[in-house]
Amino acid sequence: MTLAHGHELIAIPGPSPLPARVMNAAHRASPDIYGEPLAQVNLSLMAQLKRLAGTDAHLATYIGNGHAGWEAAAANLLDRGDRVLLLTSGHFGRSWADMLEATGIEVERQDSGNLPPDPQRLSERLRRDAQGGIRAVMVCQTDTASATMADIPAIRAAMGDHPALLVVDAIASLGCAPMRMDDWGVDVLIAASQKGLMSPPGAAFVWFSDRAAAESPTGLTTPWWDWRPRAGAEALWRFWGGTPPVQTIFALSEALTMILDEEGLEAVWHRHARLARAVWAAVDAWGADGSGIRLSVDDPDARAASVTAVTLPRAAELRAWVTRECGVTLGVGLGAPEPENALRIAHMGHTGAGTVMGVLGAMQAGLIALGIPHGPGALEAAAASIAASA
Repeated sequence: MTLAHGHELIAIPGPSPLPARVMNAAHRASPDIYGEPLAQVNLSLMAQLKRLAGTDAHLATYIGNGHAGWEAAAANLLDRGDRVLLLTSGHFGRSWADMLEATGIEVERQDSGNLPPDPQRLSERLRRDAQGGIRAVMVCQTDTASATMADIPAIRAAMGDHPALLVVDAIASLGCAPMRMDDWGVDVLIAASQKGLMSPPGAAFVWFSDRAAAESPTGLTTPWWDWRPRAGAEALWRFWGGTPPVQTIFALSEALTMILDEEGLEAVWHRHARLARAVWAAVDAWGADGSGIRLSVDDPDARAASVTAVTLPRAAELRAWVTRECGVTLGVGLGAPEPENALRIAHMGHTGAGTVMGVLGAMQAGLIALGIPHGPGALEAAAASIAASA
């Protein structure tokens, strides 16, 4: 008989678990969208989002997911035939490149496999672009598929005096790992609501610097995608391009209050780092006997704080077992060379030590039940990591 009762544990890299407070905040009737109370909540939300990103830059919000954020940035910065350099380190960076190419933008891919981008390699490429033909350097801070973490300050430094704009996808990292948009010289930052922001899917955000704002409208800029009226909005509906997503606004406002004003942003970053280290300790223990279980990213400094990618023989069987028998959902091995032997463990947003230990315990039970070879001491290693970093 299955033991998958009680609350499910969702350990997929988005949509991430929602706090009850956030769900309750969204569970209310729509007010007058032209009234002052909702307008004030929305203005407060815009200020919260800027604090979250570490910026005083412009902000445009869209009803949509992260892909909508990609397209919004492209529509305002680029035109068909423009050339960009996209640093890809996993499935999502490559998908971003595919989207841009389908739009008519010329994309040069500097691919690093499933490893973080190399700033030195970027610097060498830009030195060969003496005419400044590359309009933008684009990179995922965290590629959710490979669980890599790009070093954004190092990438900015590697760009030197090249005039290209720096465009960063922080969809899987914002609210989980440090992001200081202004201090780091990021020109455009893209994020969405459903991962580290602990909110329902459906809202995309694009912050953009004065330098990016100075770009002239392109042939891709339609009234819907144009970020200028959204960033300079006075009426609430203009922020969102029409009827605002009222319940999403309430949910986001509650979630960001929890992150920024109650736990504190740096404490949130620290929590994610501690939980990540506990997962890494468990995986290292499982793989210590040469079982073939290993972390996909060797360098701890290059690993994401929000999700861990694991190579694990018969991972698809393990995923099915822990869901059926324990009520635990793990992420698929998206973009892995052998997806059936890969999985991802998310530790983003509304999660803590109890959740992570529960997920790892279910995985341990599955490894035993399925007879998948693994080393001993994984749960002890994870618990020791949590205890040591308290």
